[in-house]
Amino acid sequence: MKTPHPLAPELRAVNARDLAWLIASLVVVIAPHALRAPWWLTLLTLCLYGWRMYFALNRGPLPSRWLVLGVAAVAMLGVWVEFRTIFGRQPGILLLMLFSGLKLLETRNHRDAAVAGFLGYFLIVTNFLYTQTIPIALLAGVALYLITATLIGFSAPQRAPRANLRTAGLLLAHAAPAALALFLLFPRVQGPLWGLPQDAYAGMTGLSDTMTPGNLASLAQSDAMAFRAEFQGASPPSALRYWRGPVLWDFDGRTWSIGPNYLVDFAAPRGGQASYRYEVVIEPHNRHWLFALETAATLPEGARISYDGQLVSTSPVRERRRYELSSVIAPGAEARDSDGTLRRALRLPQGVNPRASALAAQWRVESAGDEQVLARALDFLRRGRYQYTLEPPLLGAHSVDDFLFNTREGFCEHFSSAFVFLMRSAGIPARVVTGYQGGELNPVDNIITVRQSDAHAWAEVLIGRRWLRVDPTAAAVPGRVESGLARAVPQNAALPIMMRPELEWLRAMRDRWEAVAHKWNIWVLGYSPERQRELMSLAGLRDADWRTLTALLFSFLGLMTLILLAWSLRRMARPDPVQKAWRTFCQKLAKRGVERAAHEGPRDYAARAARAIPAARGSILRIGALYIGLRYGAQPISDGAVRLRRLVREL
Repeated sequence: MKTPHPLAPELRAVNARDLAWLIASLVVVIAPHALRAPWWLTLLTLCLYGWRMYFALNRGPLPSRWLVLGVAAVAMLGVWVEFRTIFGRQPGILLLMLFSGLKLLETRNHRDAAVAGFLGYFLIVTNFLYTQTIPIALLAGVALYLITATLIGFSAPQRAPRANLRTAGLLLAHAAPAALALFLLFPRVQGPLWGLPQDAYAGMTGLSDTMTPGNLASLAQSDAMAFRAEFQGASPPSALRYWRGPVLWDFDGRTWSIGPNYLVDFAAPRGGQASYRYEVVIEPHNRHWLFALETAATLPEGARISYDGQLVSTSPVRERRRYELSSVIAPGAEARDSDGTLRRALRLPQGVNPRASALAAQWRVESAGDEQVLARALDFLRRGRYQYTLEPPLLGAHSVDDFLFNTREGFCEHFSSAFVFLMRSAGIPARVVTGYQGGELNPVDNIITVRQSDAHAWAEVLIGRRWLRVDPTAAAVPGRVESGLARAVPQNAALPIMMRPELEWLRAMRDRWEAVAHKWNIWVLGYSPERQRELMSLAGLRDADWRTLTALLFSFLGLMTLILLAWSLRRMARPDPVQKAWRTFCQKLAKRGVERAAHEGPRDYAARAARAIPAARGSILRIGALYIGLRYGAQPISDGAVRLRRLVREL
């Protein structure tokens, strides 16, 4: 095996300037990870960076390998204590962040520094395992640019940083067309190209398949986006925007849950007050359900419908998804429930909420039919002076009784849970429906944005042969549906920042930003196989399969390679005007018998030629001095090359 020369560039000791560039680049790379990491791990990584810089500035010896291994072992133990594993997305990436600092502690030459730089490249990619937003993409671009400039500096340690940055920009500019071609033409597949760790989808917010008094109230304080809906034509008013989600049937005295769910063949509803066509872009929530404006009149691709009208995806929604729908408001379809379904819609646990059960039984005795019971229940809520709050008090074992007769404060799940309990106690089949209500119309792009703060729960009761939507929250607190959450809660309640009325200017900025982000989601993150086929059709390639796309991709990459190769060869073949003038000067002197020796420098050669040809002594010395200044000094080449060519021509 050939031993590298001791002066090989990759084995040259890394200086403080190059190390500072590398550390600054790595700080930019790990910045997003630092926001997700435990504070002690971020602090430890930054201390390792600072420790290595201290050694470089003071020219001290690096720590021993055993000390580095000890720090690594302690850090890995801390990660295991924090996450109870060292594998998976979060602990694995955080360990890589730590290892970037440990690698710096054993970095002695440019080869070691290059390994740390390539580790930075890998850490840039791992950011996209968490989010693919525009800010993260921009930050990743900046980090990529800085690390590339740093690696270029390792190959030319004495070169100016500005020149390294210019070269890095040129390299990335050359790579941009290839990256764009790969993005547009690489055959798309549904889902990711590789599997993710089991914890990759942890921490996603959204509705649950259960509802306990208080959990929707905590969700409503989140300003995170649930989905966006773009309507063809006029959008429905806020009072009709009930976005149907999980339907809850089973009640154990405190918690409502979905229970068994059965899929049925889709049948389009008939009649209705109005119909709407729209497109939904839903955020990932790691569940199977989709959201539709009541009631769905079409079925999106890759979705089924349950017997209670809930749209269900065939796979969990683990990435942003786009689907088209049409919906009908208040259709006239009759319910076709089996006896078992009706018994399930009346089932209640024994011995819970005796006061509410007695009140419902009294309504049943004093009413002529189900409609009168329903009317009395709604009237009871209207006159009960109930308060809508994001911080409901804790309830006892008989949660419905406590809410209806004692605290009288609650969120939408309190109202819907109590109302469905009252209906079932009065012998009327009822169920809880969760989802979202309302949504904010963005004036920039006229798209309705539905957030987690719009989470809502309402009821459905079976009157005659039809399931009717009843919103007990709207009966008790009409402002919730008519004006939104901010107007329904007390003025001293803690609202999400973006819902506070005094921050209208901030909401206007958010609207503009979300309009741009929506286009990013649709055309970049949402560039699916369907979008790719649409683009190919616009380019005249209808029904383009993966073979056609692959051939087109490699043809474009080959053509671009030839263009770049021709451009590079032209630059290499382009003569240096200063060197060309100097060669002409040497040829002229050689004809007069003064030939330049191979070892002779320009200063010595010009002096010897001036002695040999006294008549041209001044011109020869001026040409030699000007050439030295242009070739090795700081004189500007553009003007000096013209003057040099003129002096040589006049010689």
